[in-house]
Amino acid sequence: MLFWIFAAVLTAAVLLLIVPPLLRTAGSGPDREEFDREVYRDQLDELERDRARGLINDAQAEAARAEIARRMLATAEKTVATGSSGGVAPRSARILAVLLALVLTVGALAVYGTVGRPDLPAQPLASRNIEQERGGPPKSVLAAMDKLKAQLAENPSDIQGWLILGQAYAKMGRNGDAADALRHAVALNRDDVEVQGLFAETLVSANDGMVPEEAVVAFDAVLAKEPKDPRARFFAALARFQAGDQQGALDRWSALMADSPADAPWVPVVRDQIREAAVALNLDPAKVTPQPLPPEQKEQAAQGQPGGQQAAPNAQGNGAASAQGNAQGNGAGQDEMIRGMVANLAARLDADPSDVDGWLKLARSYGVLGDTAKALDAARKARERAPDRADVQVAYANAVLQTQPRNETPKPLPEEATSALRLALKAEPDNKDALWLLGLDAMMSGHKDEAAAHWGKLIAQFKPSDPEYTLLKGRLDALKAGG
Repeated sequence: MLFWIFAAVLTAAVLLLIVPPLLRTAGSGPDREEFDREVYRDQLDELERDRARGLINDAQAEAARAEIARRMLATAEKTVATGSSGGVAPRSARILAVLLALVLTVGALAVYGTVGRPDLPAQPLASRNIEQERGGPPKSVLAAMDKLKAQLAENPSDIQGWLILGQAYAKMGRNGDAADALRHAVALNRDDVEVQGLFAETLVSANDGMVPEEAVVAFDAVLAKEPKDPRARFFAALARFQAGDQQGALDRWSALMADSPADAPWVPVVRDQIREAAVALNLDPAKVTPQPLPPEQKEQAAQGQPGGQQAAPNAQGNGAASAQGNAQGNGAGQDEMIRGMVANLAARLDADPSDVDGWLKLARSYGVLGDTAKALDAARKARERAPDRADVQVAYANAVLQTQPRNETPKPLPEEATSALRLALKAEPDNKDALWLLGLDAMMSGHKDEAAAHWGKLIAQFKPSDPEYTLLKGRLDALKAGG
């Protein structure tokens, strides 16, 4: 009822702005002829001032005065002939005002009745997702992160959980929190150079492009195990540049350039840094910039030749630009950096294909990059090596689904995916992902009882306060209602 009162008041206010001026139109304002005569009087005054200043002579003034007088006479004759001010007749104005009042009121009701939702209940402020409306992460994501933090408080040795939490914070732009989470992951496994590199780079982002001492230690740890890692080499040189050791930075960037294939994504960034260091040392950049390796040696570099690791330093995105005082965001460089890290992981797995978790990580990475064919191939290799693991079967099913074209009309899942999900349930009867996807497939196939069985088993694993519980309950209620 409050809405309708507000709508009526708003409609009345609009009509008060439009209708009264129409009713006052007839005879309420000066006519056009009177306005013209006022203009001509001003012109006569201006004419006298011009003659007094000597801008025109008497003959010119008389000629102009005669023309202005002729125009004034014409307006006077027109007024006498018409006998009116030219305004809208009172009757016409009243008819127009009534029509506008009817059209606005009836039209607004007709439009709202067609596209509006008068039955929609009010949304109290407490129940609205204000953060999401402001562009922040959805409540479900924040709830999932809170749940993950609670799990990590109970099980702080879960390295995968710390990695997920750190990456989630990084995506939200909370680099300080991301670095704190990744610090726990590094403490649990100091031998993982990828985790060390990610942690160090996040520290650089959290420090506005400056390389702190903790990041230097982490990059040094990476270089101790992977001396050719380009990201660690780049930031180790950047740390020296920021500390005032321009020569040391130049030597390291030059060595990185000489070891890099010409088409490596980080070559332009390194070249810019060499130029910056050379200028600071009063050197000719052209003479101190070495030539990179030929492009055809890139594949050899990935197999252990000079330029070996393909993890690209994201200088412009993380700090080199800040250090130079001209911040330059580089989304393309970030993408190339990720691709370089993925290529590095792929090369390691080719050397040691028994790492099932590595294949799963590679499949997820390719999926994020949109390379669905390679993601499916990596998931297939993980499945071949660990067919009894539920998470492997689920990862394979997800990779299969990523290769499917998007359809406006929901369709059942491909048989290749559902067979993998059934194997996942056989290995782990309570697997949440398998239960959800198989329930979705059953619903889209018209097997509502089967969908209800899968989702009923799934909802039992959540508390009523969990966002997943609300989603599943809505789905189950729709199934019971025939939807």
